[in-house]
Amino acid sequence: MLFQGSGVALVTPFTEQGEIDYPGFDKLIDFHLSHKTDAIISMGTTGEASTTSDPEHIEAIAYTVKKVAGKIPVIAGTGINHTDHAISLSRQAEAVGADGLLLVTPYYNKATKRGLYEHFKNIAESVNIPSILYNVPSRTAVDIPANLVKELAEIKNIVGIKDATGNLSYTISLRHELPKDFAIYSGNDDVVVPLMSVGGNGVISVLANVLPEETHNMVAACLNNDYETAAEIQTRLYPLIKAIFHEVNPVPVKAAMELLGLPGGGLRLPLTKAEPETYELLKKTLIDLGYLKA
Repeated sequence: MLFQGSGVALVTPFTEQGEIDYPGFDKLIDFHLSHKTDAIISMGTTGEASTTSDPEHIEAIAYTVKKVAGKIPVIAGTGINHTDHAISLSRQAEAVGADGLLLVTPYYNKATKRGLYEHFKNIAESVNIPSILYNVPSRTAVDIPANLVKELAEIKNIVGIKDATGNLSYTISLRHELPKDFAIYSGNDDVVVPLMSVGGNGVISVLANVLPEETHNMVAACLNNDYETAAEIQTRLYPLIKAIFHEVNPVPVKAAMELLGLPGGGLRLPLTKAEPETYELLKKTLIDLGYLKA
């Protein structure tokens, strides 16, 4: 298991000129290291990996690995809908020191069950570091059935899944079918506590970009079977969780980071800056929760 706890799906900060902001990266990584984040996921969906070139993609992962310096795991998003391309990115991520991979379901192709199996198997067997599957059918239009996850879990270095289905019945079926040491991470910040109550091991979180310590504490409470504390945190932060998904991720979370003085930076097209109503919603929510002064 690569980690238990709160892994941040880290945003990629961009300058006004659209380049990766490495001084901003420094500040964000220091922020997470000092606020209890348990793992960093670099160049995932929230990191706008789909808008980066391969050299940028690998450079950002390498930079993160070097900056983190082994303090917590760095997991590289290398999933894409072309298997050979994903293998190339995965090998390069391993070469620059990533501790593991996050492999999103191939999107648009709508691969068959056998195609999905071969896709993930070929990527996992091309490297020597662990892989986490990423099931997010709302974005990819493809689901990974629980019985297929069970088959994939037999591959030595496929060690977990990010479950962003929002379907607790699916999560329960995973936990029922899979070995106890196969990690299940929530991919939805609004159901972290329910998912962990049925055997989850943590979260790969967007919320953690703005509230890393609170997200860590919520997950830690679950791991300590203190579900009363965990539920209090989950329900208290629910308005902010809703607000950071008011538009497509990572548009609102970058706006929230801007409001809090964190270097989220701009976005690359086709994503654009949050709408004024999103800023107002985020500002009001952050003020109501006490994280921003009126």
